[in-house]
Amino acid sequence: MKKILFLILLFSTIVLSQNFPLTYKLDENEFSKESAETPKSNSITDIIFVGDTVWIGTSRGISRSTDLGESWTNFYETPDFGTDGIAAIGYSEGIFWASTARYEDLSTGREQVGTGLKYTTDGGTTWNTVPQPVDDPGDSLITYGINTIRALPITVTPQNVTFDISFTPGTVWIASWSSGIRKSTNLGETWERVVLPPDYLDSIKPTDTLNFSLQVQPGEFGPESYLNHLGFSVLGVDENIIYAGTAGGINKSTDGGISWTKFNHQNQSKPISGNWVIGLANNQFDNSVWAVTRKADDLNEFTGISASFNEGETWTTYLSGESANNIGFRYYKTNGALTKADVLVSTTSGVFRSKNNYSSWILPMRVSDSETGVYINTDNFYSADAENINDNQTYVFLGSAGGLARLKETGNDFWFGDWKVYLASEELKDESETYAFPNPFSPDHETVRIKYKFNDSSNQVTLRIFDFGMNLVRTVIQNADRFSNRDNFEFWDGRDEQKNVVPNGVYFYRIDVGGNEPLFGKILVMR
Repeated sequence: MKKILFLILLFSTIVLSQNFPLTYKLDENEFSKESAETPKSNSITDIIFVGDTVWIGTSRGISRSTDLGESWTNFYETPDFGTDGIAAIGYSEGIFWASTARYEDLSTGREQVGTGLKYTTDGGTTWNTVPQPVDDPGDSLITYGINTIRALPITVTPQNVTFDISFTPGTVWIASWSSGIRKSTNLGETWERVVLPPDYLDSIKPTDTLNFSLQVQPGEFGPESYLNHLGFSVLGVDENIIYAGTAGGINKSTDGGISWTKFNHQNQSKPISGNWVIGLANNQFDNSVWAVTRKADDLNEFTGISASFNEGETWTTYLSGESANNIGFRYYKTNGALTKADVLVSTTSGVFRSKNNYSSWILPMRVSDSETGVYINTDNFYSADAENINDNQTYVFLGSAGGLARLKETGNDFWFGDWKVYLASEELKDESETYAFPNPFSPDHETVRIKYKFNDSSNQVTLRIFDFGMNLVRTVIQNADRFSNRDNFEFWDGRDEQKNVVPNGVYFYRIDVGGNEPLFGKILVMR
């Protein structure tokens, strides 16, 4: 099970004493029609393999491929999913799950709103809808062993988004920020709140005498802190062992989610790097537990990833200072048996891959399509996963803020093989058409992609950007070799020849190919 972190460039919270910026966009209204050769979105939030089937969560819904990425079925703008983005995905025992969310303009501002969960038992032919879990206003007391704990009921869906989904036999576990950690044993018909230790306790069990409130907002039931009640990630290892990641650390249960022990940066001699735990993953080769651990509210904490090889007793930290989003694994097999595993860490600097027993971490070279040369024009990656087709062939998928990539590796190849890059875009009708997307675009957060096609034997292309007065702003490429009779993509970062970000306004681009009539397009820059 992979951690699936949902998206936003920035959200302001009434729950936390500080702002916790997450990492990617929910709404991506870039174009109106997309090819079934690609997913609907270029913002790929998570990836799960189930044999030859690849499920991906995106800012434009769920996409699924049953032939390892050769073709795609997209569920965006269907009656089941509408236009919501995907916050989390998960799979267990033949059932695929997804949680959805969107932005809404409320009296408190533009808020992230959880819109529920969907699951399918037949590969997406039919979907079952589960409302976003909320409490009745009278649900203010929870029985926990010999204790009756006062709990703040979560009665609304704003700031109540399911960031992660995991499983143990017969149980679905979710992490939902203000709703904390919850579980269901009846496919989401009902949900039970899971009681974790308060910030000032390192463990709880039902026979303890406890005196705290389950609150996610300071001062609601008293002055006690609340960060360990904010759920961001959850990992079921087996029917007894569950890990829960919060804004206050990693919680572990060995009795099916009843008793809990908390690990954080302050209570161990070899601790996690930071207490804000946005991702959890289990390495099946050595049964190690890996976590995306970011700095929370202690100046001594730091952002990185943390791993435990002894079930949480001690932690080793890696990639200090790197803002990770997700963790996956590339397994190696001989005669069907696991022989080793690489850890794939998706970060804002690219996808780091472990080597030499985690002593070194390697980024791939620029991720570009082996056939077309189209490349991923961002370092911000959200997800990575791999699947062994046989002992000698592995498919590695990488999801980024700027598209999806697939790598076919053979044997023990390391970041080497045939790359395929998927960019969602509107189809071009003929060689006289071009367009730019996203449009409008903000140079502060993204680059604009310019798509075009031509039929000319010279293959020499020049792309220039002009301002509204037709003054030259930037020569993006000049006499560059490109492919005829197929889609080509160029990128502009919104900067002029002096590398300065251009002002807001309307800009034009001109594409010259040999002696053909030039192609023109318009770009609106809005920062």
